[in-house]
Amino acid sequence: MRFAALAFLTACQSPIGDIDGAFYDGDGRSVHCAVDLDLVARNSLTSIDSALDRAAERGEVVELYAHSPGETVPFDTIEHVLAGARDRGLAFVTYADFATTEVSGPGLALSFDDHNIMEWYALRGLFEAHAARVTFFLSRYAHLDAEQYTMLRELANEGHAVEAHSVDHLRAPLYVEERGLAAYLRDEVEPSIQVLVDDGYPVHAYAYPFGARTDELDEAIRRYVPILRSVSFTYGGVVASPCPR
Repeated sequence: MRFAALAFLTACQSPIGDIDGAFYDGDGRSVHCAVDLDLVARNSLTSIDSALDRAAERGEVVELYAHSPGETVPFDTIEHVLAGARDRGLAFVTYADFATTEVSGPGLALSFDDHNIMEWYALRGLFEAHAARVTFFLSRYAHLDAEQYTMLRELANEGHAVEAHSVDHLRAPLYVEERGLAAYLRDEVEPSIQVLVDDGYPVHAYAYPFGARTDELDEAIRRYVPILRSVSFTYGGVVASPCPR
């Protein structure tokens, strides 16, 4: 998620541990919300630790996400999160787990968005070292090359979840406003799920590009997958969280 610098400068930031929407407490919700770890979100390691501490202390699952390791988020930050989860005894939870099991905390649901396959693949050793399982939300899947397809398959074979993130990463509410709900489902949701299913990935979840969602979209997309992922912002004021909680 990328926001305008002005919005960040004029908004008030909260520790991740204070963002209730980013914590799953076993209530069986279908719409989940995660907090951005990318540099642009300016969430400090102290703020991240507050979230991991809360998950451990309250028996919740904290939901965090990023995009491109080594580019939008430092490798050290990912390692800090994984080591922090391990040291606090947090289970690693995927969005497939939310759909297929009765998930309870304490845990960490870490996900990566878009199509940065090579950067994700570079984390294999780190994931293995911490016995971590994560979720990859794929957009523009049809544009991957043969090497990237192979890398993604290896990641899935190692226990990570591969889920849908639309075809062209467009803002869903705006698309619906301009072209209608049926068009968004036909152009962005259905093909992004079907192409993964056709390639052998059992899709259980859909992540909204930019976290942009509405109740109408939630109801419609739940006909395809049981779990939806939006975002929770650590900035208030001019940046309004789309998280429904």
